[in-house]
Amino acid sequence: MSILKKLVLGAVIAIAAAGVAEAKEWKKVRIGTEGAYPPFNFFDADKQLQGFDIDVAKALCEKMAVECEFVAQDWDGIIPALLANKYDAIIASMSITDERRQQVDFTNKYYSSPIAFMVQKGKIADVTAAGLTGKAVGAQSSTVSANFVEDTYKGSNVKLYPTQEEANLDLASGRLDAIAVDKLVGYEWLTSTDDGKCCEFVGEDVMDEKYVGEGIGIAIRKDDSDLRDMFNKAIEDIRGDGTYEKINAKYFPFSIF
Repeated sequence: MSILKKLVLGAVIAIAAAGVAEAKEWKKVRIGTEGAYPPFNFFDADKQLQGFDIDVAKALCEKMAVECEFVAQDWDGIIPALLANKYDAIIASMSITDERRQQVDFTNKYYSSPIAFMVQKGKIADVTAAGLTGKAVGAQSSTVSANFVEDTYKGSNVKLYPTQEEANLDLASGRLDAIAVDKLVGYEWLTSTDDGKCCEFVGEDVMDEKYVGEGIGIAIRKDDSDLRDMFNKAIEDIRGDGTYEKINAKYFPFSIF
């Protein structure tokens, strides 16, 4: 073997060895979530994280045979904290969009939801851009709903809130005329809370993929493709063995997949 071939072979072996050394052995997966987005993620009276996202995350970790550790993070900083290695994955009802894909990778979807409008009962019937001209329209900041209203409702007074709960309370109190919201989150508030009794859905669901993306997925750092693949396999597994269906039925009387 020539010296050149030996050098090339040595370089290949060194690169391969480095790759093996850097490969992660996933025994614990730290999961970032918001904790302020019921029924998907929220804190109960005992300050414990609960919700659809949390139950799905625990089921996925069980299938992957890894320990789950949850980290609560405000929504606005949830992707930067993933990139800063504060946790390994985001399971927080995050829509899969091209804009977010510039920063992170995503698993396959684990549920889907359109954008819908909530208003006080009997107050507003037309939630088109023309119908809400001059009106106060709310959404949670850094969400697909916020992107939609900022792009579409130029003639409205758009107000963005750190949490969905704050926006909901302003609608109930009359400080907002309408809210654009993930429909499943809005459904929970309308049907399960006293404050939500004030209000109702109106208008057509927004299904534009530009805003709602390809569904709701788990965000992963781009260099953790092995973890992404583990999650994808686990999503298939819980869909196949009935676990997902049981979690779904705990929160909704209809399939949200």
